[in-house]
Amino acid sequence: MEPIRMKNPIAELDGDEMTRIVWKQIKEELLLPFVELDTEYYDLGLENRERTGDQVTIEAAEAIKRLGVGVKCATITPNAQRMEEYGLSKLWKSPNATIRSMLDGTVFRKPIIAPGIAPLVSSWRKPITIARHAFGDIYKAAEYKAEEPGTAELVYKDREGNILSASKIADLDSGDVIMGQFNTEDSIRSFASSCFNYAISAGEDLWFSAKDTISKIYDHRFRDIFEELYETRYKADFERLGINYRYMLIDSAAAGIMRSEGGFIWACKNYDGDVMSDLISAAFGSIAMMSSVLVSPDGKYEFEAAHGTITDLYYRYKNGETVSVNPTAMIFAWTGALAKRGELDDTPELTAFAKAIEKACIDTIGDGTVTGDLAPLCGKKASDTLTFLKAVRKHVEI
Repeated sequence: MEPIRMKNPIAELDGDEMTRIVWKQIKEELLLPFVELDTEYYDLGLENRERTGDQVTIEAAEAIKRLGVGVKCATITPNAQRMEEYGLSKLWKSPNATIRSMLDGTVFRKPIIAPGIAPLVSSWRKPITIARHAFGDIYKAAEYKAEEPGTAELVYKDREGNILSASKIADLDSGDVIMGQFNTEDSIRSFASSCFNYAISAGEDLWFSAKDTISKIYDHRFRDIFEELYETRYKADFERLGINYRYMLIDSAAAGIMRSEGGFIWACKNYDGDVMSDLISAAFGSIAMMSSVLVSPDGKYEFEAAHGTITDLYYRYKNGETVSVNPTAMIFAWTGALAKRGELDDTPELTAFAKAIEKACIDTIGDGTVTGDLAPLCGKKASDTLTFLKAVRKHVEI
């Protein structure tokens, strides 16, 4: 067929290690033969972030805001060991955190269901979508390790420097640690609105969970904003669609998830969503079987895989071994971005192509061509990454 033309580009954010290699293979096998791919390319590999003083990450986020759609490969957030390994001048921030902060977005992560891959939780029949608040909390916290005994206080000053509140946190000894975190009302309201709108578009129930019984101000503010917006703006639409909103304590929600059949959206604060999205994806089969999209309040989209850079397999690949990486989540990042670009640009053939690629992935797994993470779950022999991609391509070409 004639390659499909794109009316407008998407922002392409390249990444690190094994995912960077598979990213290129996906483009060569599944995209470039069928689409005149138009992207603005930003190299978010750790070496280039070092060269640019991480300015490339800011430029990439601005491109997503300008173009409306971006697609991102997994990247390294360096620790001390990575700093030494890559010869970094500093511990650069997580690119995901920077982009999420600049877009003020909510991350929605949904398991990709395929035939023959049964969830580990026997009651689950439908996907469980995690809505993760992608701003603040421990990801933008200030931390301190005490060097000598002293007292830690929470102090709040007005713009003129006048102390409005001061409360003792604890008496600390040398080696003790302290953390101060925050969130903003605007960001919480954006998060809540995104969750309600997503639930309405999906026609699914929405759960929100926190721990307001313990955090009587911080978490309770989240709960109050959700309930206010629901009552004043979204209740009528929920009732019209026959869907429900409920608040639950995080521990009760976790227990309820295990007894449910799925088919709803679970909204979580930043850290809770980070952890629970990985748990949900693994329980549905693999972290490589989960789609992920960051949605900003003004309708900008960044699609990515939910997993990391697959470091262990990267080192084996560098040693000349043939590795079996599941590229499904990365493929769905590309197809999500292309489908959204087609939707925004009124290019239905582009959206239809993206959906055909997704179906080809599911059909490939259903036929028994699976990677090493899925092979033990369905009793099949593991295929290497390129074999899997070529099998997907055959389904597209049929």
